[in-house]
Amino acid sequence: MARAKLGVIVGNRGFFPGHLCETGREEILRVLREEGIEPVILPASETRYGAVESFEEATRYGRFLREHADEIDGILVTLPNFGDERAVADALRTAGLDVPVLVHAFADEVGKMGIQFRRDAFCGKMSVCNNLRQYGIRYSLPRLHTSPPDHPSFREDLRWFASVARIVKGLKGARFGAIGARPAAFNTVRYSEKLLERYGISVVTVDLSDVLGRVGRLGADDPDVRRKLEAIQAYVPTRGVPPASLEKMARFGVVVDRLVQEHQLVGTAIQCWTALEEFFGVVPCTLMSMMSSALLPSACETDVTGALAMYVLQLASGRPSAIVDWNNNYGDDPDRAVIFHCSNLPKEIFEETSMQYQEIIAGTVGADNTYGTIYGRIKPGPFTYLRISTDDHLGIVRAYVGEGELTRDPLSTFGGYGVVKVPNFQKLLRHICENGFEHHVSINMDQTARAVEEALGKYLGWDVYRHVT
Repeated sequence: MARAKLGVIVGNRGFFPGHLCETGREEILRVLREEGIEPVILPASETRYGAVESFEEATRYGRFLREHADEIDGILVTLPNFGDERAVADALRTAGLDVPVLVHAFADEVGKMGIQFRRDAFCGKMSVCNNLRQYGIRYSLPRLHTSPPDHPSFREDLRWFASVARIVKGLKGARFGAIGARPAAFNTVRYSEKLLERYGISVVTVDLSDVLGRVGRLGADDPDVRRKLEAIQAYVPTRGVPPASLEKMARFGVVVDRLVQEHQLVGTAIQCWTALEEFFGVVPCTLMSMMSSALLPSACETDVTGALAMYVLQLASGRPSAIVDWNNNYGDDPDRAVIFHCSNLPKEIFEETSMQYQEIIAGTVGADNTYGTIYGRIKPGPFTYLRISTDDHLGIVRAYVGEGELTRDPLSTFGGYGVVKVPNFQKLLRHICENGFEHHVSINMDQTARAVEEALGKYLGWDVYRHVT
């Protein structure tokens, strides 16, 4: 995952000690670098105390940030003293970057409240936020109103804000591939391309017959096919899988890889029930697992918004995401459930894996036509879940997000599976059903719900429900 880059604006107000801006600037830059965040900031020599107070300084700051627009993921406003509310807002307006903004204020020390060391950033932060709201600039806030930069809470807030910024930036111009038509039996994964396009998210549709036509032109001796076959065998144990099935997977995988490169896709959603099995003779699960593992999330059943949710979670955490079903109750525990898919989950989230045939579809098309699915139990640990859906009736994009735990509770079944514990789960299930969300949900083995809510709700303006107990 690339290092986040944040533009930095240091606020100053002449009534208050200027030396606090000089030392505060040095301290905030040190903490940013320690957290693996690269600061983008106007050289200190360009303004008094290396901060911004006058309109001229605000213009200079804003132009500098605009010159570095392609590098900047978000902007941190920090107030070592009261700060000039107009200058901060003018600098942001001049920059015109339309990226997330975090407003931080230094904390005063009880033993340093004389004229030489009193900051008043506690008060100044309110004035800055008031002006940002007047200017129509959206902004985020740390959990503590004031704090020194090296406070553990603020360090955590910086990591959170970096995730917010990555999500917002990553969704700008994102392109997803819909490979094949939605399976007829899955009305649940209908969605609106037009609503996604409103937010700069494009969908490239590819007919499955086009893909299979390209696959048919590839020979088993093609160098790309041979390399793909070796990659498949290195990725997951394939003992007992017919060589002919592995060769088909390799050819299909090469074509999909080329489509991803050709259309500059960040993720895919692939038709899998049941045309591929009936007319080609494999399931694409392993190939989709490999793409998700390579941070190119891939969802089944042509679930484009499911792939989108996988991508959002991946942006937040820098780790591979998966798509599963909320599938079964777990005994009589109202806060536990079984999550399941056939599966195409990335191997990173499994305890161990093997390639098998897809037992559900095999009953219809025969086991020999369904090799390629990945079996295994999901590792125990914390996770975040996310579902994104387009609401055509209201003309909006909606989502729900929350966190839970994958447990070690005993379970013997097939496919990719795990037992989850979600606090107050029945409330979440009621929300899902009452609002007509899909049975698919994307998951990621990290806890990023707060960042996802902030990015999708505040900066994209989507209707987001965060399940908090």
